[in-house]
Amino acid sequence: MKKVVALAMFLTSVFSTSEAMADEAYRAPLFDGFEGRTFSAEGGLYYKDNAEQRAGIVEFDPTAGRDGRGALKLTVRPGCGVGADGCSERAEIWERPKLRVPYDMPVWYGFAVKFADPVPTDDHRYLIAQWKREIDPGAPGDFSPFLALRLRKGRLFATVEANHFAPVRREPKDTPARCGPGETAVWLRPETNQMRALVATDGDWQPEDGALFNACTDRIEVIDRGNPLPTPGSGWIDFAIMTKPGPDGTGHIEIFANDKWIVTVKGYIGHNDPPLGDNQYFKFGPYRAAAQGEWTLYYDDFRRSLDRADVLGRKAACHLDVPPSC
Repeated sequence: MKKVVALAMFLTSVFSTSEAMADEAYRAPLFDGFEGRTFSAEGGLYYKDNAEQRAGIVEFDPTAGRDGRGALKLTVRPGCGVGADGCSERAEIWERPKLRVPYDMPVWYGFAVKFADPVPTDDHRYLIAQWKREIDPGAPGDFSPFLALRLRKGRLFATVEANHFAPVRREPKDTPARCGPGETAVWLRPETNQMRALVATDGDWQPEDGALFNACTDRIEVIDRGNPLPTPGSGWIDFAIMTKPGPDGTGHIEIFANDKWIVTVKGYIGHNDPPLGDNQYFKFGPYRAAAQGEWTLYYDDFRRSLDRADVLGRKAACHLDVPPSC
């Protein structure tokens, strides 16, 4: 009997340790330079095979990288009828579910992206990267990414999503909001309990490009660090981004591009609706509503870590610390 009890205790200990290790899997840094013929074991990435993703083409190009070595080439082609309702075309790369980071934990992501010619300049919805919260299978609702890097009319911009709050002011439809200190321009969608904030734009951005964002909120604060996002045609853009959602007002995002500090975002970031899950996750790659023609992006130097030193270059890190040595 004692042997049976001892064996049961041993097995319980082993399984508990295994579960704890699985729970802690997200703590290991992830890196992939796309140098091989498939995703590296150290990167934790994969291509999800579903109906929308079948419009995508994934290629490992051995000479297209930032350093002349490997890069990941992702292309979407027409996969639905043009203008088809609710249909999208994607070639997105996902983090493996077992490696996802808890929703309320800060984590740093880095990746480089280059837009292939021609860069789309039409008035259409394009995304190059997005961060979302898990949603339970079969749960109702369609929740937008709490952070996304987007393209429209050839302009690069970043948005943050939150639960809907009444605005402090609103302009007529298609009139860009004029927000005061401590306020941020948002697009309101009360029917889905969501609102989208415009938090960063590229150097070619014009006021009329933000016509969708016609209201102002004081629930999201954007601190401009004095640099616009690079333009899509400028070559390789290396992003370093810290995400910490906080639908209770504790959210915090940092965006760097090419070692320049772009913005800090604080406040109500993300969603807290009941069907949503425990983790955040990241996807990158071309994603658009149904459109004509092919669209290609190149990616390189993916990294993810709880320690910013693994992701952020020393020059960029100096902006955060401002030590004398910098």
